[in-house]
Amino acid sequence: MGLAERRRARGYSQEKLAHLLGVDRTTVGRWESGRVFPQPPQRRGLAHALGLSLDELDCLLAMPAVRVQETARCQTEESPTPGDSDEMMRRAFLRVLSVSGALAVLPVDEAEALQEEAGLGASADFDRINGHLWQVYQLARSKKAVHPVVRDQLSMLNEALASGRGPTRSLLSAAADLFQLAGEVAFDGNRYSEAASSYALAASVGREADAYDLWACALVRHAYVEMSEGRHQQAVQLLGAAARLARRGDSALSTRQWVASVQAEAYAGLGDLTACERAMDQAETVRELAGGRANGGWLRFDGARLSEERGARYVQLGRFDRAEETLTGALKQSDLAAGHSYRRRGAVLTDLAVIGVRRGDAEQVVAYGGEAVGLARATGSGYVVHRLQALRGELGSMSEDRRVAGLGAEIAVLGMS
Repeated sequence: MGLAERRRARGYSQEKLAHLLGVDRTTVGRWESGRVFPQPPQRRGLAHALGLSLDELDCLLAMPAVRVQETARCQTEESPTPGDSDEMMRRAFLRVLSVSGALAVLPVDEAEALQEEAGLGASADFDRINGHLWQVYQLARSKKAVHPVVRDQLSMLNEALASGRGPTRSLLSAAADLFQLAGEVAFDGNRYSEAASSYALAASVGREADAYDLWACALVRHAYVEMSEGRHQQAVQLLGAAARLARRGDSALSTRQWVASVQAEAYAGLGDLTACERAMDQAETVRELAGGRANGGWLRFDGARLSEERGARYVQLGRFDRAEETLTGALKQSDLAAGHSYRRRGAVLTDLAVIGVRRGDAEQVVAYGGEAVGLARATGSGYVVHRLQALRGELGSMSEDRRVAGLGAEIAVLGMS
């Protein structure tokens, strides 16, 4: 039984189920076709309406996705709708997966010159372009706009990996780097299954390349997927493995400190204040590193975000006085000034709005939440929208205030776009 069949068995039309969940009818249709997946807050409501556990719902949602993948293998290059970057990215990702399946059995060839002689480009070329793409991704207001260039780089990588000469370790490292970027693009678009697959692939290839820092960073990013769906214990396990790998990596890089920073988030999700603060203190040691620290690409942790991250952890733990002081201080940093990092600023504003909810302060909720909605609308960032939807889920009785109700309606519209 698929999602549509389950809906009909429960006596719902698409319109009735959409009204119950506060979404558009076409959104339900897209869930049933496998084109998009419900976001975490929607999944809980959908599972309840259909009388399913979350695990059972995941199985139903996966069924159309499998059919889409089978169809994609048989389609010609002209099949996707022109300009549909999401579909093109998915197809490119499928091609990458099919090529990467052979990586584990191909011998590693240390002769970089063979790649150059074949006219496929040296690994250094991929490293340089990957580094540029990370900068584009970081600076792009809309992360979705990066899809086409990442897709093209994936296609070039496929050609190099399928050359039949066997990949070099440095080419495998470039592949692990690019797979992480593909995962970041998917994660920002709330395509968690695709992001998790990208990160798992990056970890596997990083292992083949003996690149411990790349391998560890892929696990850290995978942990974010787990936390986005409330699986903090699973995230702790992934991060524990990442920490062990990081200890075998380059001590001049900030991998160990980034792992600790994300561990703090996972511990906060479990309500463990002591472990959270211990991890945050370890993350602070990034300031002691002499040079290097981050590479600007797959590892960007340099301590610049520690203030806002500590504030966010205090919000998770319900320590609102500490949280507000830390977060309002973070907003004064030049990196978070209006017009700079939309995604980071949007996350901090949302946390401050959550504090307003917990205190019953409608003015604070509307002021900070309204600005965050504006940033989400301007960027199309699924990450900020995800954070705002969590805020909407907490509004509760405060929605009796017309301004708060209006904010909730705006967030609902964002979730349907």
